[in-house]
Amino acid sequence: MHQNTTTVKHYQLKNNPALATILPEYPGNTYYKGRYISDESRVMPSWKTFFKWMFSFNEQRSEKRRDEYRLPLIKGNEFFHQTDNQLLWLGHATFLIRLQGTTIITDPCLRNLPFKKRKVGLPFKTEEITRLDFILLSHAHRDHLDLPTLKILVKNNPGVRILAGLGTSGLLPKAWHAQTEEAGWYQIFSNTGSLRIVYLPAQHWNRRYMFDLDQQLWGSFLIESDKTSIFFAGDTAFGQHFDKIRFLTKQIDHCIIPIGSYKPAFMMRGLHLNPKEAILAFKMLNGKNFIPMHYGTYDLSDEPLGEPLRMVAESKSRGSFSQNFRPLAVGERYAL
Repeated sequence: MHQNTTTVKHYQLKNNPALATILPEYPGNTYYKGRYISDESRVMPSWKTFFKWMFSFNEQRSEKRRDEYRLPLIKGNEFFHQTDNQLLWLGHATFLIRLQGTTIITDPCLRNLPFKKRKVGLPFKTEEITRLDFILLSHAHRDHLDLPTLKILVKNNPGVRILAGLGTSGLLPKAWHAQTEEAGWYQIFSNTGSLRIVYLPAQHWNRRYMFDLDQQLWGSFLIESDKTSIFFAGDTAFGQHFDKIRFLTKQIDHCIIPIGSYKPAFMMRGLHLNPKEAILAFKMLNGKNFIPMHYGTYDLSDEPLGEPLRMVAESKSRGSFSQNFRPLAVGERYAL
């Protein structure tokens, strides 16, 4: 994919010149010495910080061992036999979305990861996922871009298009012949039929191997029809990008926001939202419905598995926000 590149004082500004942008004054994503750079300051997870986490004592270790929370699972593949607008959670950051006759899957990761087993099953086999129009990839971390899962989806969905951030297509084997379109922040993907799909900012990072730090862009997605809108936040820390997104969207009907993987703070802050920050982000987005994700499926951090959901639910019961909070079971269908 050709990228538009402008060099300014030794750094570059990149986007996809073939795509329109909803923020004309945005010059492109900052790219410096082979890496994408966030527009906001952030805490980079250095190897020193990582090893500090690995060898530090988890103050919630006993509580975590006692926590028996498991995500509920609803079996069945009715999603594929209906045509109405709906979404279905498959765990972590993977959602099936049908809107205006178009079927989308986000950040597909439907199996055990190296050293990380899924804590919940699937409502149906991965091979049953068919008639996909688009695969949305927010970023390249292995729990969001899982190549074995993607291989199955591309094979069983001829003609499916992959929509992702700049630099992502280089991770996909050429033998797949996958149709991929890359975008920079605030750019609108092409040829999406009756929907408008926009790639938007997130406060995160990328790495899959030892020496490929931030070689692919990370982001979020806005999916709009003429009647409803869905914001899929991907992986993100708290930042002013939520205010910028609200300025462009005014109000979002359904906000899919991560709430887990936030402890210890010295490692995770600047990378992920904690529950309080997730609520604040939802308010900043002026959302109508809050659908939580990124909790309960994989054990990726120090907090107990059920703590993120309990914290948001308790805040809701105390009146921290009045909008609809809609946690889903894995396999549960949600009408749009």
